[in-house]
Amino acid sequence: MLIALFRFLSFIPLPVLHGIGATLGWLVYLLSPAYRRRLTENIRLAGFETSTVQAISEAGKSILELPFIWFADPKRVLAKATIENWPVAQQALDQNKGVIFLTPHLGCFEIIAQAIAVKTTLTALYRPPRKKTLQPLMMGARSRTNLLLAPANLGGVKQMLKALKKGGAVGLLPDQVPQEGEGVWADFFGRPAYTMTLSSKLHTMTGAPIILTYAERLPWARGYLIRFVPFEQLTALSVSGTPEQQATAINQAMEKLISFCPSEYFWSYNRYKIPAHASTTLPTTSKDDN
Repeated sequence: MLIALFRFLSFIPLPVLHGIGATLGWLVYLLSPAYRRRLTENIRLAGFETSTVQAISEAGKSILELPFIWFADPKRVLAKATIENWPVAQQALDQNKGVIFLTPHLGCFEIIAQAIAVKTTLTALYRPPRKKTLQPLMMGARSRTNLLLAPANLGGVKQMLKALKKGGAVGLLPDQVPQEGEGVWADFFGRPAYTMTLSSKLHTMTGAPIILTYAERLPWARGYLIRFVPFEQLTALSVSGTPEQQATAINQAMEKLISFCPSEYFWSYNRYKIPAHASTTLPTTSKDDN
């Protein structure tokens, strides 16, 4: 039923989906106190409070655009994507060390994997949904030509490592709260956040360069602008830096990307939660101490 609904919605023009999504964003904001509190608190703490009104609408757009991104004809989807600075990524791929693409929950991050897969095979890390009924939806929607999915577990990590050693590309969301204790505490917008160490570990083990990328949602549903930016700050830390220093460097890079279009970040995400498996001893340092 859900797949059929998404397929039906995928035929609706993107401007209509974004219009409905903006309305949905406000309905959820007004009707859910917990959602409203988390979104407003996170955006305020990050210093982007002036973007709150637009962020509420953008959050709704991010949901209603999924049927289009996941189920519309790939040619129709990618016609909405404008790629900027791809030579930066291509130069990294030409080194034959593999490439690690990192993108935060910013803009339409779901379209990025499809855009990269047109250029080269990409292995993307994903977290299986808690509800098993959603598994077929996500797997079927995200599986495209040259796009491979790796679950967020040991098997998936091995799959990504194998791809990098063959000179391939992998992609992951570094601002996703890690599972199974695979993280450290590092500041994110001045507040301790449990941060994954996988990207820095993959970089250290393979020497694969890291490329930062995000897809800005353009006004009036004109499409998406996908940008690629080299991430050189981690290279010096990959040998002598601690996991906390590496995670902090990655978080700071994510902060910089988010500052380019703060209204499009997923502010309602519970980024600062304390996972059951994580130490409850939070660091006392802040960005000013690093």
